[in-house]
Amino acid sequence: MVVIGAGQAGLSSAYFLRRFGFEPVVLDAGEGAGGAWRHRSPSLTMGKVHGIFDLPGVHREPGVDGLRPAAEVVPAYYASYEERMGLDVVRPVRVESVRRGGDGLLVVGTDAGEWAAPAVVNATGTWTRPYWPYYPGAAGFAGRQLHYAGYRGPAEFAGRRVVVVGGGASAMHVLSEIAGIAAATAWVTRRPPVFRDDDFGEDARREAVALVEERVRAGLPPQSVVGVTGLGYSTVVRQALAKGALDRLPMFRRLTGEGVAWADGRRLEADTIIWATGFRSALDHLAPLRLREPGGGIKVDGTQVVKEPALQLVGYGPSASTIGANRAGRSAARNVRRHLTTRPARPAA
Repeated sequence: MVVIGAGQAGLSSAYFLRRFGFEPVVLDAGEGAGGAWRHRSPSLTMGKVHGIFDLPGVHREPGVDGLRPAAEVVPAYYASYEERMGLDVVRPVRVESVRRGGDGLLVVGTDAGEWAAPAVVNATGTWTRPYWPYYPGAAGFAGRQLHYAGYRGPAEFAGRRVVVVGGGASAMHVLSEIAGIAAATAWVTRRPPVFRDDDFGEDARREAVALVEERVRAGLPPQSVVGVTGLGYSTVVRQALAKGALDRLPMFRRLTGEGVAWADGRRLEADTIIWATGFRSALDHLAPLRLREPGGGIKVDGTQVVKEPALQLVGYGPSASTIGANRAGRSAARNVRRHLTTRPARPAA
C-alpha cells in the first residue's frame, strides 16, 4: 500500500489504513515533516492561521504560543505524529509517475525506484502548483510580480506601491501585514468578497465540503473550499480592516509598464503585484492513467477515482483544506479495504 504525500491528508490516510490492518509506505518529497506548512511565510504565526485541525488519534499540546511561526509549530507536530504512530515515511522521494502494472497493481515511479501496490492513496496537495492567472501586458510590467507561495513577510515591501490580487485568506494575510509598511496598497478581486459573521461551525463546514464535492463528482475541476465558505472575521481580516486595507477594487483588465488599468480607462501606478490567487492540484504524475474528464477534472466518488478504483484522491477538491482532510483519509482507507476485498481473484496458475 502506497500513500503519496505526508501532509495532513496523507498522514490521516496512513493512520486509518493502519487501523484497517494495512501497512502503508508513505512517500514524501519534503526534506522533513510538515508538508506545505514547511514553506509558509515566517510571518504567518499560529495566532493568524486560517485553521489547523488535529491529526486523527492524537491531539496537539494545548497552549501553543500564538506568536510562533506556523512553519515551525506544525512541522514539529507532524514529525512527532509520524514517530508516535510509527508511520513508515520515506523521504525525500519525488514521485514522477503512476501507471498500471500487471496483476491489477499500480506502479509508482520515483527518483528513488519503483513501488508496486494493489492500491494507492494520492495526497500530493496543491502547494507545488501556484496558480498565476494571465492578464494582457504581464510581460511588459516593469515592477516585481510574485505569488503568495513566495511571500516571506512585509519588510521587503516597505515604501512600495503594492497591488494584492485575490479574495481569500492568503490575500488577507498579506494585506494585514504590508498595509502601513508599503507606501500604498490596493486590493483587487474578480468577485465582490463575502464576509461571514458566524462561527463557521461543523455543520457549515460540512455544507462547504459538500458543495465542492458536487463538482468533483461531476468530473469538473474543483473549486477551493475557502472560495465556497467566504471570509470569516479572522485575526488577519480584523487587522486588515483596522488598517483600512479592505477597500476592494474590481479586477483590472490589463497590466501596463507602470501598473494596472481597467476597461473604463482608470489606471493605478504600482511597482509590485502579489498574486494571492490560490493553487491547483499537483497531479501531473497521474497523467499515465488518463483520468481527466472532458470537463477538465478527475471524476471521484468520495475519494475513489471512478476510472481507476485502485486509486484514492485525498487533498483534492473538498479535502484540499484542513476542513475535510481527516474525513477524506478515513473514507480513502475504507474504499481501499472495500476495493481489495471485492476485486476478482486471479485465476490459479
